[in-house]
Amino acid sequence: MFSRSVLQTATRSARPASARAVPQVFGQAPFSRRYVSVYGYTQAKALIYSKYGEPKDVLRLHKHSISAPHATQVNLRLLTSPMNPADVNQIQGVYPSKPPFRTDLGNAEPAAVGGNEGAFEVLSTGAGVKNLSKGDWVIMKRTGLGTWRTHAQLDESQLIKIENKEGLTPLQVGTVSVNPVTAYRMLRDFCEWDWMRAGEEWMIQNGANSGVGRAAIQLGREWGIKTLNVVRQRKTPEETEALKKELRDLGATVVITEEEMLTGNFRDMVHEFTRQGREPIRLALNCVGGKNATALAKTLAPDSHMVTYGAMSKQPVALPSGLLIFKNLAFDGFWVSKWGDKNPELKESTIKDVLQLTRSGKFRDIPVDEVKWNWESEGPELAESVQGTLGGFRSGKGVFTFNGGD
Repeated sequence: MFSRSVLQTATRSARPASARAVPQVFGQAPFSRRYVSVYGYTQAKALIYSKYGEPKDVLRLHKHSISAPHATQVNLRLLTSPMNPADVNQIQGVYPSKPPFRTDLGNAEPAAVGGNEGAFEVLSTGAGVKNLSKGDWVIMKRTGLGTWRTHAQLDESQLIKIENKEGLTPLQVGTVSVNPVTAYRMLRDFCEWDWMRAGEEWMIQNGANSGVGRAAIQLGREWGIKTLNVVRQRKTPEETEALKKELRDLGATVVITEEEMLTGNFRDMVHEFTRQGREPIRLALNCVGGKNATALAKTLAPDSHMVTYGAMSKQPVALPSGLLIFKNLAFDGFWVSKWGDKNPELKESTIKDVLQLTRSGKFRDIPVDEVKWNWESEGPELAESVQGTLGGFRSGKGVFTFNGGD
């Protein structure tokens, strides 16, 4: 007969690693690298939140285990995931679309995983998976699935496969589905361009240094649409001129500051840019609002369109009645998340078009502020990176890159 102590010791040692309690203390990493048990369970971490608030206050790093995939399940490893302003607004609870709080990551309190955009690599697939295999790159088909995680397990139907990843980087794939798609669809869907007059029609936009703005500049250059671009003035004239040159190098036709736009000379400037009005401004893209948006609208030719996709100033769009009555201008909003969820096939084809432009060198990377995420990264450090997404002038878009191996 074995003694009770011997039996207890044998029982403890026989328990699979995946069944042992994993500490979930915020910011602590008891293991130096990711651990895969002999039973096929993968250790993973995710930035989650159980209540709304500022990212630095509510985001926490949660450790959990992922089982081997079954049926049509796919196990994924994060490559890169950006931090978009909309992601922060979701965490703050002020964004119209909010992911559900769930407990499927082994968390006691219902929570959501942050992030909506990113590139992942396939690690393994269930027996029922038909179109994905180990090493493929994918992005998520819909928003709200959570991308700020080292690993994920999703159904094949929730993923878009990057059919040809040659000539692409994880950054290019991981940032394609929000800003470039927004710019692409607004330029294509809200204006009937006269392609016989390529190079003789204009688009005007504010927020031209944003991810959407840079994408619109490059697409306009590719499609023969001239662009009048408005940016915020920088701290020094030298910094402002450097930004203008950077955007002109991308293909911007004209770059001016908001201060220049709001002067009394702006109307004359536009008249000169457009060859005394012979080249009409057919489309305005607005992500600011307030006086800035009003100034954009006043430049539009009759029967043109202004599309609002953001509200950085938090000021309403105020329009003189004459623009509606006498110019017959149209005003719409565009929300890429809702559009993509309603049009998954068109979203996928748009992504393919943008990535093909990228492969051919016609679409450049956005400036990024890379935040490296490895197995030793601490929760508060990652949360502070998210917190900075909405603050001031940044060197580039904040992007998580995971360096944790398989």
